[in-house]
Amino acid sequence: MTIQAKAAGPTLKSISPPPLNRQLWRGVAVAAVFFGLWGVSLLFSRPATLIINDRAYPIRTHQRTVGAMLQKFGVSLAPEDVVEPSLDSPLDAGQTITIQLARPVTVEADGHTRQLLTHRQNLRDIFADLALDLDTRDEILVNGQVVSLGAALPPSPATSRPDAINRLMAAATPRGAALTARPERAKIIVHRAVPITLSEGETDQTFRTTKLTVGEALLEQDIPVYLGDKVTPPLATPLRPNMTIAIDRATPVVIFADGRNLKTRTQGRTVGEILALENIPLVGQDFTRPALDHEVLPNDIIELVRVHETLEIDAEYIPFETQWIADDGMELDQQEIRQAGNIGVIKSRTRVRYENGQEVAREFEDEWLDQTANTRVIAYGTEVVIRTLDTPDGPIEYWRKIPMLATAYSAATSGKALDHPNYGITRTGMEAGYGIVAVDPKVVALHSNVYVPGYGLAVAGDTGGLILGKHIDLGFDDDQPLPAIYGWRDVYVLTPAPGPGRIRYVLPQWPQRP
Repeated sequence: MTIQAKAAGPTLKSISPPPLNRQLWRGVAVAAVFFGLWGVSLLFSRPATLIINDRAYPIRTHQRTVGAMLQKFGVSLAPEDVVEPSLDSPLDAGQTITIQLARPVTVEADGHTRQLLTHRQNLRDIFADLALDLDTRDEILVNGQVVSLGAALPPSPATSRPDAINRLMAAATPRGAALTARPERAKIIVHRAVPITLSEGETDQTFRTTKLTVGEALLEQDIPVYLGDKVTPPLATPLRPNMTIAIDRATPVVIFADGRNLKTRTQGRTVGEILALENIPLVGQDFTRPALDHEVLPNDIIELVRVHETLEIDAEYIPFETQWIADDGMELDQQEIRQAGNIGVIKSRTRVRYENGQEVAREFEDEWLDQTANTRVIAYGTEVVIRTLDTPDGPIEYWRKIPMLATAYSAATSGKALDHPNYGITRTGMEAGYGIVAVDPKVVALHSNVYVPGYGLAVAGDTGGLILGKHIDLGFDDDQPLPAIYGWRDVYVLTPAPGPGRIRYVLPQWPQRP
């Protein structure tokens, strides 16, 4: 703004400062007023020391009483807090005001939760203030830790709260100290030791416990519960005062069954009940040692005996007889089975008893003729037929042809020494050599004339210890090399044929021709 003034002298022209300079000057003026008032307030305020829970805070105040000063700083107190001097005491310069804040405590007991502020440190005193009567066996937890009835509360760490009081205190104190908060809350939980009666067999005992369940109480009392024991009420049941816990002890037993050794505890009273509880069935004639109705005692041994029986059928065989029948209408050395023979069979039945796989008894039960022996009837021919055979030596007549095992021998191989008086003498007295054969007289009669293909005509004039049945030993001279002969040949017995009483119609069947 420009103000002009008219005067007789020269004209004066006033120029206003710029807007920024006006705002700056205005701020400076306000600050000057504020600091002036603050200085006046500080000049006329009184110094004091405020101690809260042993922490000191220097302050200055215009208030005349302790209560007015605390109200000015916004410090709210509970009735349980202790202030010295009292709130209505005048506040003098340099005075010290002490405040002891009561500690917040939560107590849970007997189903109720109580909140209190207290200066008490000992638990016994706190419970006395609450009229709580505790037993030494009650369990006390402070902040989750088990303590005794005579224990003190744990110390509370001081914590700072950035609330309005602290801000006011910081503004009012030179060092800007923070106001200490109320001590940390302590939580006390009381678990009452309730009376419990334990009934086991014929014995009852009473104890007190703070545990919550039946199982925990038994564990606390070092009372073992084994598999098979019956606990009433069950282990997970919550405890209540004057509860009775009954334990019906299982009986320890050992069961031998099916190759296994089972150690167990059971509520069964007899062997039968125990096997039923253990799902071990008896089948058929199975039995136990001791018997099923036996009342077991601790550590008894129960043996399960598995029984099975088998029937063994034994057979005794009776050979059949053979009946030979002569048939004059059938050619010599021909045979025909007219009736087949059957072996007789006598059977018997025996019952065999096994216990746990071991045979323990045999009992004969019955015997019977299962099959009758039947005689075999064989017809043999007795008709002698004369035939002619052309040979390199000319035709021959023969009345019997016998297949025989042929071997060779000489006097030197007959078993006698060269100087033996009977060296080279055959059974018939003839000299051994070519044309003399050894035979079994039951097959070929001695002195019979025979023809052997590949050997020629010969006389059955000798025998031998090894010449049995259909075996012929062909004789050779000592001055000839003894040939290696071993094989089957047809031997022709030459005519004349002997009379019927001198013929063996059924010849031995050995040796057997392959």
